Amino acid sequence: MNTIEKTVTGERADLLAMLAKSRFFLTFTARGLTDDQARQRTTKSELCLGGLIKHVTSVERHWANFIVEGASAMPNFNEMTEEDFAQREAEFQLLPDETLAGVIAEYEEVARRTDELVATVDLDAVLELPEAPWFSDRAWSSRRVLMHIVAETAHHAGHADIIRESLDGQKSMG
Repeated sequence: MNTIEKTVTGERADLLAMLAKSRFFLTFTARGLTDDQARQRTTKSELCLGGLIKHVTSVERHWANFIVEGASAMPNFNEMTEEDFAQREAEFQLLPDETLAGVIAEYEEVARRTDELVATVDLDAVLELPEAPWFSDRAWSSRRVLMHIVAETAHHAGHADIIRESLDGQKSMG
């Protein structure tokens, strides 16, 4: 338990606990792997364990920035270029110049920042969402953004578990 988790109660403590649990399961899938193993694809998709951790780091960073800065912190998906889409694709790969340890360290830093937001942000603040075809709502509360981060992390922890089991038979649970 980190110091922030010890100082908050109620809903904020619940959010921090759910984030911590989902983050643990995501990074636990990479335990004991080499960088080459973390780059390895075990399914037809481009997903690999190192890339999933990179992607979740990016998602959490962008949504935390959104809580602080609003829609201007998010890309305008209607104006994305081929280069932007290529960058997003690379987010799902552990590139040759990247290490699993480095990706996890970056994730831990982003997580610390998000945890500070959970402890301090006005959870009822309403933020206008950026334009994107997948948003049917016009705005979300900070609370809902944080719940989205929890859901994204848990979702991808499940992907990571499948990849790890396909890689060498290891499972996060069971």
